[in-house]
Amino acid sequence: MRRQAAGCALLALLSGCADLSDQEAEALYQRRFAHYKAGEMTALYDVMEPVAGAPTAPPLAQAARTSIAGDALSAARAYAQRNSSTAFLVWQGGQLQDQTYFMGTLRSTLLNALSLAKPLAVLAIGRAMALGTIASLDQKVGDFISEWRGTAKGAMTIDNLLHMQSGLQAQDFSMDPASVTNRAYLSPFHDRVLIQDYPLTDPPGTRFAYSNAAADLVAIIIERASGRRYAQFLSEELLRPLQAMGGTLWLDRPGGTAHAGCCIQLPAETWLRLGILVLQDGVWNGRTLVDPAFMRQMTTPVSDNRDAGMMGIYLGTRFTPRRGFTGPGQPGPQVLHGEPYLAPDLVLFDGNADQVLYIVPSAGLVALRMGNPPPKQPEWDNSVIPNLLLRGLAR
Repeated sequence: MRRQAAGCALLALLSGCADLSDQEAEALYQRRFAHYKAGEMTALYDVMEPVAGAPTAPPLAQAARTSIAGDALSAARAYAQRNSSTAFLVWQGGQLQDQTYFMGTLRSTLLNALSLAKPLAVLAIGRAMALGTIASLDQKVGDFISEWRGTAKGAMTIDNLLHMQSGLQAQDFSMDPASVTNRAYLSPFHDRVLIQDYPLTDPPGTRFAYSNAAADLVAIIIERASGRRYAQFLSEELLRPLQAMGGTLWLDRPGGTAHAGCCIQLPAETWLRLGILVLQDGVWNGRTLVDPAFMRQMTTPVSDNRDAGMMGIYLGTRFTPRRGFTGPGQPGPQVLHGEPYLAPDLVLFDGNADQVLYIVPSAGLVALRMGNPPPKQPEWDNSVIPNLLLRGLAR
């Protein structure tokens, strides 16, 4: 039997949906899983879709004289370099203070953002709300994923989803090819797995549970709400207005569904522009792209995880020596903070392998580190770069 993705006829704006048999789809999944199990992550990105940037993407204004003390800026740059970074960018006071690339990376080089894709998905929802294609954070996800209407999943709101309180099974790590977590990540029909097979373990809105699955649902919602491909929506509604360079995003199959929770590839400067958009409460060059009220909701913590705002966004309000992505007291990687952030209003986009975008509204500061996983020793410390820059700015 031949199988088509749900909504294929509406959204086949590129090459159309791939027509895979069950046997072909399973074989492709098993190949991807073998690469995943072997740690060959780049082999997973076997289908990529272009995300067009702005027709012209002029460089950001460069400061003639840095507003941050030179030794502090140099120390932060050196810390990034010692930790296998490919890009280190700092913007403050309306100007670019530093733009340094390592290991052959250029301004236009596409870098794998890993889970930085999650805050981008949040901004996409905010933009859709500004356009009126999504009514509010209280709107039911089932208004877009009609398959859930009349089920327990039908109670889930957009806010539940974005604040990682979807009720869906939490992220886990399994080497079992039958795991629904792995199939939701690697299947060429991962959209069907997310909608039909991914389990609900808690009532929506009751418990924080980090989940790639929840983030990947955003692409399906955006496509059904807007009638546009996720890549097209990101391009037309965010990257082009920001005069940002584009890149590519990961699809489950040719012409299929995008992954919104992971692995979009964009130049580092594009991420910096997104950080500046957040710093400016959703306004760019006098145009409101995302409502400031939504921007405040992005950084509103959930009741059972005071360190987290919406998906992939973390807060520096309180000192947390070790913050886990999966929530307080939960298993998984723990990010070191050697000291409190010097600015309690600091927020950060934080992804795997320490892809970090720091945003400090009170200091007009945005800083970005992207790159390979840092060495295990000495351990990466999330507080070093922003605190060096803040101390240098104070001087």
